[in-house]
Amino acid sequence: MIAQTPPILSHDLLETDGIAHGFFTRHGGISDGVYGSLNGGLGSNDDTSNVETNRAAAAATLGGTADDIRGLYQVHSATALVADNGPRREGDALVTDRPGLVLTILTADCAPVLFADPEAGVIGAAHAGWRGAVKGIIGSTIERMQSLGASLDRIRAVIGPTIQQASYQVGPDLRDEVITASPWAEPYFIDDDTPNHFRFDLPGYALSQLQQAGITAASMAEDTYADDRFFSHRRACHQNAPDAGRLMSMIRITP
Repeated sequence: MIAQTPPILSHDLLETDGIAHGFFTRHGGISDGVYGSLNGGLGSNDDTSNVETNRAAAAATLGGTADDIRGLYQVHSATALVADNGPRREGDALVTDRPGLVLTILTADCAPVLFADPEAGVIGAAHAGWRGAVKGIIGSTIERMQSLGASLDRIRAVIGPTIQQASYQVGPDLRDEVITASPWAEPYFIDDDTPNHFRFDLPGYALSQLQQAGITAASMAEDTYADDRFFSHRRACHQNAPDAGRLMSMIRITP
């Protein structure tokens, strides 16, 4: 089977000469069942050949090929790496100054963050779940970009489709861990109807980290849980589904 041209979401902040980017929905691929249809998760139980076809179709949308894709074994860490030609490594962000490479992050409720310094020709892509955000993945990504010549006053960043506060019920342990690491983050929690539970604004928390670092940043108000255009791990759990697909977020320096 041949994948369609997948629909893509983009943001004006990253629409600039020399940079191609996109946040993909779950549509436009060839997977079926709970993975229908543009599942990018090689670690899922989906048919690997279908996933590889989906990934290649997404990369082609940005002018790349399957061989250009660079991804990670994502582990909810603060590890940001410079993309290379080796096998996939553990980490949660990639950066590069090499034209052509397609940096790829997978999510299914966590926050995908795409970065670019168009003048320096440096890009980055980060997977910021709450654990990674607390550990400092955003700051690590920025530091790696700076090591390649990016400048804080030129870096732009966009947070893509993420579970939004209205859909993200959390317990006191998560809230305490976030606030212990970031005392300023208390306003990103509101009381839930369930006693001793809260609603957490993960994209707001990540956006604040970007802004505190001096980055020009924005967050897309797309809720992966509430909107069936997206895969959602939490929605799959609530529906007793055996698994969920993974959304792809990609960025590329165009040669």
